[in-house]
Amino acid sequence: MQDFTDTIPSVDETANYSRQKPDINSFKKEIQIEMTLEIGLVSCVKTKQDSPAIPRDLYTSSYYQKMRSYAEKEHDEWWILSAKHGLLDPNGPPIEPYDETLTGARVTKKRDWAEMVYQELKEAGLLDPGIHLVFHAGQDYYSELLPKIRGLTGVSVEIPTEGLSIGETLSWYKEQNN
Repeated sequence: MQDFTDTIPSVDETANYSRQKPDINSFKKEIQIEMTLEIGLVSCVKTKQDSPAIPRDLYTSSYYQKMRSYAEKEHDEWWILSAKHGLLDPNGPPIEPYDETLTGARVTKKRDWAEMVYQELKEAGLLDPGIHLVFHAGQDYYSELLPKIRGLTGVSVEIPTEGLSIGETLSWYKEQNN
């Protein structure tokens, strides 16, 4: 049988161990926490109030109400994509009703609008790494914007109703909001 008494620390040595501060660096592990902020982008619609209103309340169609309800419930933040004003804070200052749409607009108008909105998204910090953009809009509101956004490092895009008809889209929002 082997004698281990030489390897057992004395009481004094043990006391020194308990007073020593642990070497934190030896325990550190590099942990990368990935934070994602989910942003809903809701398109404007044709049906509006007759008088100025804050953006969230200006649009009155049932389609918009369903998109808005979903965005408020499911996303960290939501913004409005306005054919006339670009990117709107839903709680921003009141705006006048307008009659402008990207539906059926010329490609050059959509490209100019997409460039404006891209810059506004960038200025608002909505194209920073860790952002997940969810479009609640028809193709006319994202077709020219997506090529500018896709490929940005750390920004992801989702279009939950892509490829659905308007009837299917309305049904999708109705089902999601129940």
